Amino acid sequence: MMSCAPPSARLAARLNDLPFLCDGGLETHLVFHEGIDLPAFASFPLLETAAGRARLERWFARFIRLATERGVGFIVDTVTWRANADWGARLGYDAAALSRINREAVRFARDLVARYATPDAPILVAGIVGPRGDGYRAGRVDVDEAQAYHAPQISTLASAGVDLVCAMTLSTVEEAIGIVRAAAAVDVPSAISFTVETDARLADGTPLPDAIRWTDAATGSSAAYYMINCAHPSHFAPALTSGDDGWRARIRGVRANASTKSHAELDESETLDEGDPSDLAERTRALRAHLPRLSIIGGCCGTGERHIRAICEGVFAPAPLAGRTTPRTASRATLHGDPT
Repeated sequence: MMSCAPPSARLAARLNDLPFLCDGGLETHLVFHEGIDLPAFASFPLLETAAGRARLERWFARFIRLATERGVGFIVDTVTWRANADWGARLGYDAAALSRINREAVRFARDLVARYATPDAPILVAGIVGPRGDGYRAGRVDVDEAQAYHAPQISTLASAGVDLVCAMTLSTVEEAIGIVRAAAAVDVPSAISFTVETDARLADGTPLPDAIRWTDAATGSSAAYYMINCAHPSHFAPALTSGDDGWRARIRGVRANASTKSHAELDESETLDEGDPSDLAERTRALRAHLPRLSIIGGCCGTGERHIRAICEGVFAPAPLAGRTTPRTASRATLHGDPT
């Protein structure tokens, strides 16, 4: 039977079923551990070759296997963080080429679902959207312009079959509002992941609580949930201990950096600071005391399998496998109420 609930509500209901794991810092792994040149820090060109696709599959497979071991779900990201007009143009991709590569990224992710999903580790596909500019520097952003700019990529990802679109490393409220509105226009659930500086503020100085409140106020709270990524827990944990609970309840996910360094310090570093996986796991576990709906865990810059394993073991208690009734995959049909 066709569900009458809006897409974001159906996604939220699905996320209530069990925790979901994400991968670590793909781009930093490729650059520092595999020696891969990533112009503009873009990983989507790897989809153009068999060798590149094999690298990507090896990366995601290790985290999917970890989710399977723990009996939790997994969210596989499309490698499209840089696959928008301005960044694509720097890499020689025009509008037609970007549409093609975004669709190919979704096909690749769906192939992973078909290959690796199990009854105890359902997989969602998140269509990843990145900032138009540098996510670590504040810039002037107009809401309507942001919506128009991101709409083509979001529409392509939605029509290609993602379960949701997730905007990562956003540093302005205006761009977040534009992305949420663009997603709502094509009836696909959206998630917003802000990045913060060491003072728990966005690059333009906006406090994290205000960023979430203002985005919700301007969009009718239509984003499915919020996340924090590309910052160490020590940067934003202090902001979670005061104020009302409403904005904190909107945060479902955290993908932290391994390093305690600031964005500016990381930009200048010629080596990878992988931090302390055990400490990162403990700090992530401690966040649950202030984030009542935290159920999506992964990593960002500098994190790999050992970080995510430590976090997973520290945050997600082992789930009993016997008698589980979780469906094999959390498919788009399940999330959107389509008949099967």
